[in-house]
Amino acid sequence: MPQEQYTHHRSTMPSSEGPQVYKVGIYGWRKRCLYFFVLLLMILILVNLAMTIWILKVMNFTIDGMGNLRITEKGLKLEGDSEFLQPLYAKEIQSRPGNALYFKSARNVTVNILNDQTKVLTQLITGPKAVEAYGKKFEVKTVSGKLLFSADDKEVVVGAERLRVLGAEGTVFPKSIETPNVRADPFKELRLESPTRSLVMEAPKGVQINAEAGNMEATCRTELRLESKDGEIKLDAAKIKLPRLPHGSYSPTGTRQKVFEVCVCANGRLFLSQAGTGSTCQINTSVCL
Repeated sequence: MPQEQYTHHRSTMPSSEGPQVYKVGIYGWRKRCLYFFVLLLMILILVNLAMTIWILKVMNFTIDGMGNLRITEKGLKLEGDSEFLQPLYAKEIQSRPGNALYFKSARNVTVNILNDQTKVLTQLITGPKAVEAYGKKFEVKTVSGKLLFSADDKEVVVGAERLRVLGAEGTVFPKSIETPNVRADPFKELRLESPTRSLVMEAPKGVQINAEAGNMEATCRTELRLESKDGEIKLDAAKIKLPRLPHGSYSPTGTRQKVFEVCVCANGRLFLSQAGTGSTCQINTSVCL
């Protein structure tokens, strides 16, 4: 039989079987696994969302910032105590108006001022044993800008009106000191001492030593010398005592020595006159003129 007739015969033959239906989908254990994974994914999403909300609540995340950190137009505003584990770089650090700014550290606090090449120009280190400052010049000024203290390689300047030293041993100056006035506190003693060397006070217009409410003592081991090259030495007092002068004794058999007596003019000038059997001060009154 030709092929075309065979094909036509198959098509015209009545079909004893019904139409076949093919089911599309996942059934059985595959469907249950799919639902299980979908449910597990929904649970994870809910847990993740709850954790995110909890973190936002605990960290206090807001539109303005996080926790005690607030973002403002001028910069960052931090309230409360803060701890920085790494270096902090900022242009300006200031506290809230009316509150103090504290820096705390277990070891030290170091402040460095750098230039464009990251080279340290000025450094301030506050440690447990000392406070150290490194720089070309150190200055302390008042609120009005008046200089109180200044130090550099050449000199140290104290700009305060009064410098007080409260140490029990006083102040030691290895070299010279230049000052217009040295004065002790009221009802306190002023003592200038050089234990092993000399003490020299010089001034082109004079040196004045004044004790208004007490005594003034000058003590030395060998000689005390008062010398005036071009002027005079004045002892202005109601009484002048020389209690420890030696007393001479008359000895007719001793060697003849030149003896002088001290004479006082009406204006207070002292001079020596050759001693005789009587006073010879009246003979040399021309010295008092």
